[in-house]
Amino acid sequence: MKTFTFRTARAIPRQAEEIHNNTASVGILSIQQLGVQYRLVEALRNINCQIKPGRLTGIIGPNGAGKSTLMKAMLGLIPTTTGRVWYQGKPLMEQLTKVAYVPQRSQIDWTYPAIVWDVVLMGRVRKTGWFRRFSTVSQHRAAEALDRVGMRDFSERPIGQLSGGQQQRVFLAKALAEEAEIFLFDEPLAGIDKKTEAVIFDILHELAEAGKIVLVVHHDLGVAIANFDDLILLNRELIIYGSRQLVMSTDNLQQAYGELRIKN
Repeated sequence: MKTFTFRTARAIPRQAEEIHNNTASVGILSIQQLGVQYRLVEALRNINCQIKPGRLTGIIGPNGAGKSTLMKAMLGLIPTTTGRVWYQGKPLMEQLTKVAYVPQRSQIDWTYPAIVWDVVLMGRVRKTGWFRRFSTVSQHRAAEALDRVGMRDFSERPIGQLSGGQQQRVFLAKALAEEAEIFLFDEPLAGIDKKTEAVIFDILHELAEAGKIVLVVHHDLGVAIANFDDLILLNRELIIYGSRQLVMSTDNLQQAYGELRIKN
């Protein structure tokens, strides 16, 4: 079994104060010395990386590496012990209205009595306000999003009656309806069919090409990994981040996974 030794977290260096100033003008999402601890277990330590707009970025690593933990920590859904996340010169926590987040399907209550149309319209709540009637523009955006994911004909279907791939498409449509600047997806490709996978990757690439920040937790190293421009390789601490070609070396993967076989 691969073991890891963690050192005591260091204080944030003075240079970190300047990182957000250097990246603010180009809209980079900067993660600085982020750490997470569950009771006495250090789940993430000293994560430092930058996520660029216009590139499809994946978070990869073995089970238990902290991939979902990193995404949740970035959004303040779980507490951090060290570090911070900056976007355009400000803490990301002060700009969550610019973020669209799709959690893992296992974290969603599929028995909730909602139809597809209602779920997608929820992506317009921030722009409309709670308990206010959705505008014609918001309804148009929701319809466009459903068309884009190929789910318009399912608008009146209860979400609990959909297949896993269809459910994932609906929540992708909800994210599109939000018209965010930052899109975070936690394992959107888990348990879906090849057709849905192709639809999702097409849309993710379109978002990246539109200059959005697109970050995806990805669960395996199969052929789908070729769809990513950049990768963040974790195993509780950062192994390496950068272009797919840089990250996907045998040495890097062995450091993260130990001995493994890549799926074809």
